[in-house]
Amino acid sequence: MAGGTGSRMFPNTKVTNKHLLPVYNQPMIYYPLQKMVEAGIKNIAIVSGSGNAGHFLNLLGSGREFGAKISFEIQEEAGGIAQALGLCEDFADREKVVVILGDNIFEDSIVGAALNFERQERGARIFLKEVTDAQRFGVAEVSGDKIVGIEEKPGRPKSNLAVTGLYMYDEQVWDVVKNLKPSGRGELEITDVNNFYIRQGTMQYETLNGWWTDAGTFPSWLRANNLVARKVMNEGERKAAGLL
Repeated sequence: MAGGTGSRMFPNTKVTNKHLLPVYNQPMIYYPLQKMVEAGIKNIAIVSGSGNAGHFLNLLGSGREFGAKISFEIQEEAGGIAQALGLCEDFADREKVVVILGDNIFEDSIVGAALNFERQERGARIFLKEVTDAQRFGVAEVSGDKIVGIEEKPGRPKSNLAVTGLYMYDEQVWDVVKNLKPSGRGELEITDVNNFYIRQGTMQYETLNGWWTDAGTFPSWLRANNLVARKVMNEGERKAAGLL
């Protein structure tokens, strides 16, 4: 998912989409794409706004460079993540789908999670991470091994578990999105999709061990650059020492 106007990163986004800005040594969008391909997900749809759609095509082409097949969908207005997901119904042929936000960068592999979801007969799977600024995110309230609710950007978070921008849904999601009502922001919220599965009792979750960050604000973009740079340099040092 690579829509939105990128207003929080203006003027950098005056000439291109936020998800095409660099994070250390690669365009931002490369990181979620690589996670998908590593997990064996090779048919990928990029949803972007109309203004910079050609930039994505010029950069990514058919997806051959990644060993994937990439399609493109256009979100005509800023209608929310759930609306953007709904544009992919035909692409997914109303089957299971994995969704990752184009400004989210994960250290952990999602290979095992993708296999778990493939074996999951029904429902959804989301990924949580302990954070110190939970009020910026959707926040999960957990009881035992179950999520009992998710609150979007709460003033007083009930936990420090942020819902990251990686979601796995079964085929029910296409009807769920169609029945959503716009929030106070006038958008279809992905939190409402997740809460549907929570109420149904079919939501599963995993907690991330490695670092995770979004890169959609100047502070988080800087953090993403620093985290990726440190990881790349550490890997370079390990290779030089013959440890990789």
